[in-house]
Amino acid sequence: MNENFWKDKYPEGIPAEINPDQYPNIQAVLKESCQRFADKPAFTNLGKTLTYGDLYRLSGDFAAWLQNYTDLKPGDRIAVQLPNLLQYPVVVFGAIRAGLVVVNTNPLYTTREMEHQFNDSGAKALVCLANMGHLAEAVVPKTAVKTVIITEVADFLPPLKRLLINSVVKYVKKMVPAFHIPNALKLNDVLALGSKKAARNENPDSSEIAVLQYTGGTTGVAKGAMLTHRNLVANMLQAKAMMATNLGQGTETIVAPLPLYHIYAFTFHCMAMMMTGNNNLLITNPRDLPGMIKDLKKNKFTGFVGLNTLFAALCNNEDFRSLDFSQLKMTVSGGMALQIATAERWTQITGSQVCEGYGMTETSPVATVNPIQNIKLGTIGIPVSSTLCKIIDDDGNELPLGATGELCVKGPQVMKGYWLREEATKEVLDAEGWLRTGDIAIIQEDGFIRIVDRKKDMILVSGFNVYPNEIEDVLATLPGVLQSAAIGVPDEKSGEAIKVFISLRPGESLTKEQVIAHMRSNLTGYKVARHVEFRNELPTSNVGKILRRSLRDEELKKLAETSNA
Repeated sequence: MNENFWKDKYPEGIPAEINPDQYPNIQAVLKESCQRFADKPAFTNLGKTLTYGDLYRLSGDFAAWLQNYTDLKPGDRIAVQLPNLLQYPVVVFGAIRAGLVVVNTNPLYTTREMEHQFNDSGAKALVCLANMGHLAEAVVPKTAVKTVIITEVADFLPPLKRLLINSVVKYVKKMVPAFHIPNALKLNDVLALGSKKAARNENPDSSEIAVLQYTGGTTGVAKGAMLTHRNLVANMLQAKAMMATNLGQGTETIVAPLPLYHIYAFTFHCMAMMMTGNNNLLITNPRDLPGMIKDLKKNKFTGFVGLNTLFAALCNNEDFRSLDFSQLKMTVSGGMALQIATAERWTQITGSQVCEGYGMTETSPVATVNPIQNIKLGTIGIPVSSTLCKIIDDDGNELPLGATGELCVKGPQVMKGYWLREEATKEVLDAEGWLRTGDIAIIQEDGFIRIVDRKKDMILVSGFNVYPNEIEDVLATLPGVLQSAAIGVPDEKSGEAIKVFISLRPGESLTKEQVIAHMRSNLTGYKVARHVEFRNELPTSNVGKILRRSLRDEELKKLAETSNA
């Protein structure tokens, strides 16, 4: 589809184009917003709010410490392994102001996953929560990380509240296993030192990498998507344009239950909301629904960013249903497919329609979205401003409207490529800048796009990408396993759940419990199988490749037969 096709598809008030060079880098956006909205709330968590002025001051302290008390240089990578706490934006923006490249790291990672990511990225520094300190202790000696900074959950709260909450977390809930990392520093001490120096704001070129965001891409090997300053600034402007006049500036409170280390939440809350001077209500543990609802009661929220799993869980909660939704004017869904029934129930309860979008880590992440003025449930909307989409067949030929094929995306938010993986980059990104998404879709006559299938074998669990190759590699290390295959099966709560099929070596035996225990010790929780099936042999192609598609088809057939029974 060419540019002319898309131009008349945007509702009034939404520009077909944005200027991705409006700002030279993230530093420029941060400085402008923090000066303009200095007294406005930026992030609220655990009862404390940081204003944009506070954010600029504290991120400057962190940048100054990095520049004056370490040997880190612009372009060096720093791993940030934090949940949704006030410390996250301070550390991330401080690192970016110092010219470092942020490597977002999931706090739920196992030591195996941490070691791979730190070594692959070449991270030289790590900021992590004390709860993960014991894992960092085991991993850091095997990596190039020389600088370790530790923070506790309540470190940014007033002294008495900080002492109380940190003590409860450590001694009552016992959520901080003992650890010892030589020369590790406390974040609050680092900020105090940094406050005595002035930060030198680096001014990187827009083409330089700002964030290395790890993903399996369209294959199963975890790779760092190189997201440049221009990529992230472009996607920030695109997200703002699609929200058009629905959100004010400096007047909104947006609920942020999705982890900021995930690119979806990172771009929306740390970039788009920063540019509009709005407040982000950070939910540290969205699985704790009572705690989350307590936060929602205390704050008049006007926007909510979530995904299908969370919407469904909240709609089933009586306390949530009794909240005051009179201020809520925008709900955004992404990360996984939005079920129409869930969207309709959310609207019935809250009065707010759910606006679904689509994206990938490789697109920073937003590629398409339903305009809030014209939501069409069951679609992923239209391309965001300055973005083109097309459908291709297996040979790369563009297909006409209404045809089914692989969705491709082109725009200023498309990544620079995969870190140190030129061949993998070439597989998904062509010379003209078109990114092959691996998703099978249809572009309708009205320009709205529907995802109909997934070409790749990726499994989507509650919005998180899970790659069969990684699971199968872990299962291969379990004594007795001859072959294994991992697939996604439909699941009401998480969209998809993981099912593994295992064939054993002759004379060996294993139980489901042993398989799951092995997975738990090597994989983040959402990557652990919910279903395990042992078979004498697995279906293979004529060259011996395990046919995951056959296993998926079998499961879907079983499901259909059960439904019809």
